[in-house]
Amino acid sequence: MQIKLIAFAAILAVTGAAQAQDKWVIGQSAPLSGGNAKFGTDIRDGAAAYFASINAKGGVAGRPIELVSLDDKNDRKTAGANAKTLLENKNLLALFGFASATLSLDALPQAEAASVPFFAPFSGANAVRTNSPVLFTIRASYGEEMEKMLAFWLSLGFKRVSVVYYDDEVGRQNFDVVTSYLKKSNLTPQGLPLKRNLAVGKAEAQTLAGQNPEFVINTVVSGAAAALQKELVAMGRMLPTSSLSFVGADQYITAAGPASSGVSIAQVVPSPASSIAAVRECAKALEAAGSKTPMNSTQLEACFAAKVMAEGIRRAAKPVTAQTVLQALQGLGTYDLGGYKISFGSGAQHGSKFVELAMVTKDGKLVSR
Repeated sequence: MQIKLIAFAAILAVTGAAQAQDKWVIGQSAPLSGGNAKFGTDIRDGAAAYFASINAKGGVAGRPIELVSLDDKNDRKTAGANAKTLLENKNLLALFGFASATLSLDALPQAEAASVPFFAPFSGANAVRTNSPVLFTIRASYGEEMEKMLAFWLSLGFKRVSVVYYDDEVGRQNFDVVTSYLKKSNLTPQGLPLKRNLAVGKAEAQTLAGQNPEFVINTVVSGAAAALQKELVAMGRMLPTSSLSFVGADQYITAAGPASSGVSIAQVVPSPASSIAAVRECAKALEAAGSKTPMNSTQLEACFAAKVMAEGIRRAAKPVTAQTVLQALQGLGTYDLGGYKISFGSGAQHGSKFVELAMVTKDGKLVSR
């Protein structure tokens, strides 16, 4: 996809208030290289496609929206440093689309200190479900995703569950969510802790299989989840598995190949094949931006986020600043993107509870249950 990107250094090189104010600047840190690059690139491209489409129609209040995307290589410290760099631009209106809760941990406090919106992180983890005045999400929480997955498996009489999670602050929070839910049924999960950004292989698969679970809940990214699934299939172990939306359905299916068949994945936006107006608009924007493949759910979520962000800028009081955009988003109320709604209000800045379960078919398609 040929979407125009401008390095932050280039923005700094263009000096002068008049030039800087000719556009609305939105800053993003995402994994554009490394093991989770496909996910980060899809977030960037979905948002950039929508901004390009609105810019082609004159932008917002006559000015284009510029998405500045910096590569964090899926590293927390780099993401925090990127946030600092972006916030040094006095014309920045928001930090946008950070690719996980872990990548948000050092960035969100900086946004709070600067009173700059921290908009649409791609995570439902507790770390980005706080009541921060600058934090806005447009997706359901992982708790809401996992409740739906666990309710499904428990309804079938399954009781022994293993949770694949990262052995860090956010990963342990995800494990605790499952533990808390199962406690209501006097059940206790087993866990397979993984190190973030490290390779996963046969040893981890053998450990998981040795726990003899009746089903598995996956909370890690596509590369690790796919490697684990392929090892299990190679061992002849077909463990019923549900994954958080965090895995990135398209990215996971590509990475796992035929081994992905039968895995269920939570979705926090409608199907990219849906006929509703909001989905059609995003598909058209991606096509216009040069995409040669069908839109996936990550690109769709990013496009939705970009549309809500643009609406916040449009409604902001003049002169438009990060603070007036923040106020506009806080007072947005219910916003209909075209058959799909996001709601923000006072003290309620997590805009959606939409969750549906989908399953990967033998031919690599994702279909709703």
